[in-house]
Amino acid sequence: MRTLLIVSPNASLAAAVRSALDPTRYQVIEQAEFGESELRLTGASFDLCILDADLTTVEPIRNVQRLRRFLPQCPIILYAAHSQWNWEEEAYLLGVSHVLSKPVRGRLLNSLLDSLLAARPVTQPKAVPAPAPRYRPEDQRVAEAAQISARSLEGLRNSSSILSHSLSIEPLLKEFLLVLREILGLNRAGIFLRSPPSATDQTGAAGDSFRLTPACALGLAAEVLEHFELSLGAGIGGFVLRTGRVLRRDSIEVEHDPRMAREFDALGVRVAIPLLDRQSLVGVAMLDERITGEPMTNDELALIFRLLEPVGLAIKNIWSHEQVSARHEMMFDILRHIKAGCIVVGPELIVLHANEAARSLFPRANRPAGVFEFSDLPQGIGSKVFSVLKTGQSVLNYKHHSTTSLGQRFLVSITPFHRGNSAAPTSALVVVEDCTTADRLRQLEIETANLRLVQQMAERLAHEIGNAIVPLSTHQQLLHERGAEPDFQASLAAAMDEGVKRVSRLVEQMRFLARDRVARSESVPVKQLIEEAFREARNYHASNTVFLQYESSGEPLSVTCDRQGLQHAFAEIILNALQASSASCQVHVRTRSDTDSSGSRWARIEVQDSGSGFSAEAADKAAEPFFTTRKVGLGLGLAVTSKIIQTHAGKLEIPPPRNGVPGVVRISLPLEPAAPTAPGKPAAN
Repeated sequence: MRTLLIVSPNASLAAAVRSALDPTRYQVIEQAEFGESELRLTGASFDLCILDADLTTVEPIRNVQRLRRFLPQCPIILYAAHSQWNWEEEAYLLGVSHVLSKPVRGRLLNSLLDSLLAARPVTQPKAVPAPAPRYRPEDQRVAEAAQISARSLEGLRNSSSILSHSLSIEPLLKEFLLVLREILGLNRAGIFLRSPPSATDQTGAAGDSFRLTPACALGLAAEVLEHFELSLGAGIGGFVLRTGRVLRRDSIEVEHDPRMAREFDALGVRVAIPLLDRQSLVGVAMLDERITGEPMTNDELALIFRLLEPVGLAIKNIWSHEQVSARHEMMFDILRHIKAGCIVVGPELIVLHANEAARSLFPRANRPAGVFEFSDLPQGIGSKVFSVLKTGQSVLNYKHHSTTSLGQRFLVSITPFHRGNSAAPTSALVVVEDCTTADRLRQLEIETANLRLVQQMAERLAHEIGNAIVPLSTHQQLLHERGAEPDFQASLAAAMDEGVKRVSRLVEQMRFLARDRVARSESVPVKQLIEEAFREARNYHASNTVFLQYESSGEPLSVTCDRQGLQHAFAEIILNALQASSASCQVHVRTRSDTDSSGSRWARIEVQDSGSGFSAEAADKAAEPFFTTRKVGLGLGLAVTSKIIQTHAGKLEIPPPRNGVPGVVRISLPLEPAAPTAPGKPAAN
C-alpha cells in the first residue's frame, strides 16, 4: 500500500482524491498546513505528496522549498485553481512533477500515480523511537529555564522598541535595522520600497509598480541613495519579484547578470532579501556582511526573511492609515469650505462634525465656539434624522420652513452611512441649503415673466381688437350721412361680419388657452373632424378658392375627444397652411394608424401646406404664444393648438425645415382601443 500526503487548507481536495483512488492501494493522510516537526519524524514514510496552492504569489513556492527540504526524493503533484506561467515554471524548477488544474480527474490522477510510483519501492512507516528517559536535577532545570526566559525577554525588549514607530515608515525601518545591527553586527543595510497608494486608490495596492526607492539606510552614502533606485522589470528587483528568494552577490544568477552585479557593487552590499506582506512584494532589504567580514549563514537569512514579513504587514498598515488620513483631511477640507451646511450625526444622536456653514444656519445664543449639538437642529429636521438612523432610508430634497421671524426655507438631504454589511446606519450626513433667497428670486422671476406676458398679451389684444373695431368705427361715423344708401349698408354688414369673426376667434383662443382639461368627450371620426375644421378655417380666409386634399391609409380612425376643442385645433393648423401661400390655397392632409413599442395605438395626422415651408426660427418658435411672421394676427394659432393637443394626451411636432419643401405639421392622438369582434361575425370594414 502506498501512502500519500495531502497538504490542503480545504478538506474538499482530500475528499476528491480519496473518491478517485482505490483504498486498497493507497492510504491518504491529510494535513491543513506544513508541520515541520511532523515531517522530520514521518517524512520517510510518504511515497508521494499532493499540494493544494494557487500559483499567483510566492507563498506556494516557499512551501515547495520547505517540502523539498524534508522530502528530497518524494514526488510532488500540485493542484492549482489559478496559475501564472512564471510561478508554474519556478515550481517545475524546484522539482514539482506535475502542476494540475482543478477539479480532480480520477483517470488522469491514477495514471500519473502509476507512472510516478512504479520505480519507487514500497516504504513502511518509520517507527518513531520513544525518547529515552533523561535525568535532570531540579536546580539545573530551574537554571536553564531562567536562562531561556531571560533570553526571550531580552529579545522581546529589543524588538518592542519598534512599536513606538508603528505609524511612521522611516523611523520604523530605522529602528528595525538598528536592532539587526545590534544582533548580527551588520556593516551596511538599506531597505527599498514601492511607492505608497494614492489617496484616491480603492485597491490599497502599491502605487508605482515598476520602481523601488530607498526608504531607510544604515552606513550607505546619502549621495548614492539620492540617485539610486531598483526596477521591478530587471536587475535585483526583477529577480526578487519573479522568484521571491534571497539573492547573494556571489550566486550564479548574479554572475550571469551584469546589471545585478553593478547594483550590488554600487551599494556595497552582499545580500538582497524580499520584503513581503504575505500577498505581494512590498520592497527589498539590501544587507552587507558583518563588521568582521563574515557572511551570514542561510539560517540567519531565513530568520531575517521571516522577521521582514511582519515588517511588510506593518508598512502596508501604515500606507492604509496614511491613505485614510489623507481622505479624511480632504473630506474635512471640502466640508469646511462648502457653502451648504454639513452635519454628521452618530447613532446616539451625537453630532460628530458640523461645518461653519451649519453653525451659521442654526445659531444659538451663548453657544461655545466650534460646538454644535443635536438640539440645535430644528425639530422637523431632527425628527427626519432620527428616522433615517432607525430605518436606513435616505431623505432627499426635504423642504423645511423655519418658524422663526426670519421665515427661512431650507432644502435638506439626509444620507445614512453603513459600515460593511451592517443594516443599521453608523451615522448620517445632513446637508442643509438655505434656499430662502433662491426661492424669492425664483418667485420674483415668475412674477416678472407673468407681468411681461400680461403686458405682451394686453398689447396684442389691444392691437387685434383695434383692427376689428376700426372698420366699425369708420362706418359709425358715416352712418348718419349715408345710412340709407344700399352700398353703405352692404359695406357695414361686411365690416360687422368680419369684426365679429375676428373677435369671436380671439375669444375662442383665449377660452381654449385657459382650459387645462377636456370638458366633455365623445367618439368622433378623424375624417369628419378634418372636414369640419377645413370649413371653419375657410371662413377666416379671404380667398374663396381653397382646396382640401385628404389621403387616408384606408382604415377608419376615431378618437375620443372634446369635439369643439379638437376641431378648433385642426382649424388653426389648416388656416395656417392656407395662409402659407398666396398663389395656391391648397391643403394636403394624410392620416394613418400606428402602434408604438408599448402597444399603444396612435392616429398620425400630417397637414402639409403648398408654400415654401417653415423657416428655422419659425419651426422652433411656432408653438410659442404671440409668435407670428405675418403683419396681422396675434400669433396664438399654433400655441392654442398645442395646448388643446396636450390636453388630449397627444403631441404636436414640426419637422426641421428643408429648402423648397412645403411646411408640415404632425399631430399624434391616442386611438380608441379596437372593439373585440363577436364570435362568428366578420369585422366591420
